[in-house]
Amino acid sequence: MIESISNYLEESVGAYWCVFFCAMIPIIELRGAIPLGIGFGLNPWIVYLLAVLGNMLPVPLVLFFIEKFIEWCARSNVKFLNKFGSFLLRKAEKNREKIEKFGFFGVCLFVAIPLPVTGAWTGSLVAAIIHMKWWKAALSCLLGVMIAGVIVLAISVGVAALFS
Repeated sequence: MIESISNYLEESVGAYWCVFFCAMIPIIELRGAIPLGIGFGLNPWIVYLLAVLGNMLPVPLVLFFIEKFIEWCARSNVKFLNKFGSFLLRKAEKNREKIEKFGFFGVCLFVAIPLPVTGAWTGSLVAAIIHMKWWKAALSCLLGVMIAGVIVLAISVGVAALFS
C-alpha cells in the first residue's frame, strides 16, 4: 500500500515535489520526507533543502493563527473539533514549563529532536502559546528544523548505504 501511494505521488507531482509536500504534513514533516527522498534516490542535499523549506513553509501561518484556531476548536460544539483543540492545548501545556525555562533554545531543541510530534508544527504551537516574539519563534524553529534535518539525513543516508 505504501509503495502504491509513493508511486502515485511520484508520478503525479514528481519526486522533488513529493519530498517538499511531505515535509509540510504535521507529524510526518521532514522526519518522513528525507527518508522518502533518499528512497527515491534523489541527491541527499537537495532532499535536505526541500525538506527544510517544506517543513518551514507552514511555520509563519501556525505562529499567526494557531492560538485563535485552537481557542475556536476548544469552544466548538462539534465534538471532534472540541477534542482536537483540547488535545493541542494539553500537548502544548505539557511541555510549556520546560520550554519557557529555556525560551529560544528550548523551542530550538524541542524541534531539533527528530521524533514524531516534536517538529516545527508543535514547536510553533508552543512558541505561540508562550507568546514568544514572531521572529524569535521562526528563527528558533528554523534552527531546530535544520538540526533535525541533518540528523535524519545522516541516519537515512547511513541506512540506505547499509542496504545498497
